[in-house]
Amino acid sequence: MSAGSLQVAFDAGAKRILLPMSSAVDLVSVPPELFAKFQTSFYTDPIDAVYKALGG
Repeated sequence: MSAGSLQVAFDAGAKRILLPMSSAVDLVSVPPELFAKFQTSFYTDPIDAVYKALGG
């Protein structure tokens, strides 16, 4: 995950992002003002990702 990909998502109208826990270390490279524009959820495995993507 990069600041560039988050900016593209924001520009496309995204309001929520779903990220793997393994990407949490990459957040230090994302400007806080960009990251704050999203409702963020982290998932640990594919089943958790599906559950969270469906609003659970």
